[in-house]
Amino acid sequence: MPTYEYKCNHCGQFEVWQRISEPPIKTCPTCGGEVRRLISKNVAVLFKAPGFYTSDNRSAEYKRKESEDKKGASVGSSSSSDESSSSASSKAS
Repeated sequence: MPTYEYKCNHCGQFEVWQRISEPPIKTCPTCGGEVRRLISKNVAVLFKAPGFYTSDNRSAEYKRKESEDKKGASVGSSSSSDESSSSASSKAS
């Protein structure tokens, strides 16, 4: 159920949980004064479909740095494997 914010002319702001199909309340539950419904800013949006991950919306600079890091890591790992294979072949000789 959504939470609606109301403002009473006497008491101030308060929140009420109501169904969407219910009409807005017209009187304050505390003092019985006139109320008006406010436009709320607390919208909770939850994306549960694929493609809504934070990594999907990265900046171009972040993606560039990430690809450079991956290239550097693959170069470093291939050189270390080359060294180990050359040392293994020299031990075998």
